[in-house]
Amino acid sequence: MGRKVFLDEEPLDDVRRRWLSRANIPRRTERIPTAEALNRVAAVDLYARVSMPNYNAAAMDGFAVRAERTFFASETNPVRLRVGEEAIVVDTGDPLPEGTDAVIAVERVHILDDGRTIEVLAPVAPWQDVRPIGEDVVVGEMILPAFRRLRPYDLGALLAGGVLEVEVLARPRVAVLPTGDELVPPKEDIGLGEIPEFNGAMLRGLAESWGAVADVFPITPDDPGFLRERVAAALERYDVVVLNAGSSAGRDDYTADILGSFGEIVAHGVATRPGKPVVLAVTPEGRPLLGIPGFPVSAFLAMEWFLKPLLDRYFGEGAPPRPRVRALLGRRLVSAVGRDEFVRVTVGKVEGRYVVQPLSRGAGVTMSLVRADGLLVVPREAEGFEQGTEVEVELFRDPAQIDRTVVLTGSHDFALDLLRSHLRRKDPTCDLSSSHVGSTAGLQAIARREAHGAGIHLLDPEDGTYNVSYVRRHIRGVPVVLVHLAKRVQGFLVAKGNPLGIRSLEDIARPGVRYVNRQRGAGTRILFDHLLRKAGISRESVYGYDREVPTHLAVAVAIREGSADVGLGIYAAAKAFDLDFIPVGEEQYDLLLLRSFVESPLGACFLEILQSEAFREELRRFGGYDLSRSGEVVYAQEG
Repeated sequence: MGRKVFLDEEPLDDVRRRWLSRANIPRRTERIPTAEALNRVAAVDLYARVSMPNYNAAAMDGFAVRAERTFFASETNPVRLRVGEEAIVVDTGDPLPEGTDAVIAVERVHILDDGRTIEVLAPVAPWQDVRPIGEDVVVGEMILPAFRRLRPYDLGALLAGGVLEVEVLARPRVAVLPTGDELVPPKEDIGLGEIPEFNGAMLRGLAESWGAVADVFPITPDDPGFLRERVAAALERYDVVVLNAGSSAGRDDYTADILGSFGEIVAHGVATRPGKPVVLAVTPEGRPLLGIPGFPVSAFLAMEWFLKPLLDRYFGEGAPPRPRVRALLGRRLVSAVGRDEFVRVTVGKVEGRYVVQPLSRGAGVTMSLVRADGLLVVPREAEGFEQGTEVEVELFRDPAQIDRTVVLTGSHDFALDLLRSHLRRKDPTCDLSSSHVGSTAGLQAIARREAHGAGIHLLDPEDGTYNVSYVRRHIRGVPVVLVHLAKRVQGFLVAKGNPLGIRSLEDIARPGVRYVNRQRGAGTRILFDHLLRKAGISRESVYGYDREVPTHLAVAVAIREGSADVGLGIYAAAKAFDLDFIPVGEEQYDLLLLRSFVESPLGACFLEILQSEAFREELRRFGGYDLSRSGEVVYAQEG
């Protein structure tokens, strides 16, 4: 099959306008029981078929009376009425007896003669404590207009008005077609060259969260004939077809040709990063055909840009815009001119200011979506933003929840994820967000008041102590508290059985031994540099010294998967991946906290967890931790 290879870079807004002018999902309706219509959208105006209440009803427990018989009643001149004749016993909701026009609450009368007579001590107005016919709904009254999404109380009003069935907009049908020879169904054991097909579940979830009903087709290999058959079959039953992967211009990217054969290509490519290789097409009658990239972040963005607005228009409503906040950028962000870049970020509120930290910008990093609190757009005419710039962020979470989020940065440790779990168990309205930038960068973030706390384990080579000297040198004018978390064992991680016989630093510098390092500024890297200097070994002699990963787990994964032979890390990482471990020594891992955070209710809750035996016991199970002084204040500085 000959392929037309073309990939444009048009501005997103221009592409979206053209797409919405050409693509259309024709409206269909269906009748369903009112009681099952929660969150469905009314297709027509809905009118009451009965009044509610449909009789004059008592609004209180008491006595139904004729009001004029009480007009002259007072405490000095009570009016006496015979029960059963002039005063009829009623309960709330009872029909008003004939000849009565008001209700007196039982607690406002005196009952005499063993209940045969009542004394009324104040006059009663006509229709007092009576619900008149149609007080809630009057027959023929419009209860709800068309294109209203039905809420729980809407259903109650409809049923009260005698509307037992409603005509609603049918859910648009979306077909999701995952494609690619490398895809396999999700499983625990993934082979070399296999990629689990997980986008389908995400894309179906997105479509259904926006009101559609979606089906994920079986994986389709990169066979243009088979792909064409699958698209044709989907068009027979579905309103929208989404082809996932193959939308670029590579060897096996047939999406543009295939979708174009069913109608007209509206756009191929958009000037964004990520999300550029999008194919948008329409059938002759305007049915939408979307070819979206295989990388999960790109796929998510493409669905938000091009499917969601179609569904919003179909339902006659737009979802309320996500909240936006102005925030300070925690670190420099460089971007290429010519494309709008959509950067996932974490957001926290520190000392009254929102602070954002960019997450991994790779289009294939699914966890950047999981961890993201919001989205920062770098306009295509900008080269990025400098650290400290005030930027606007579109939030994925409620600002109130972000306000109750502990913001940690600095060095990575298992304890931080565990602290988050315990915090949410203690108070589900709270959360914890951590970014792994290394001890030095964490120290700098605290100096700029851009986080509540930072994990640090910085060795002072002059005296062999940890952390305090760095705080004294680098923190000026910021009141802080250094709280001990744990002592942990550092050492070299090697494959099970230590096949290369690595025992010392000299072995790491041997030819053919591949090292994996932590990022610049990480306490583990500083320790490694210190060990190299003491042994008189140059960095240049360590193959892989410049290969950087952000966490201890990333070091362990590289060794477990065979792309590296050795790396420095904590014992818990070796244990987690069943690696051998060669101890180097024990180090001190502390949390440097802003004093303002420590003195806040959120900080008090955080420290209570840190000092709890439940937290310590769970962390001990990872191995390699001494938690005997966890939660102890090591050092305090007024600024």
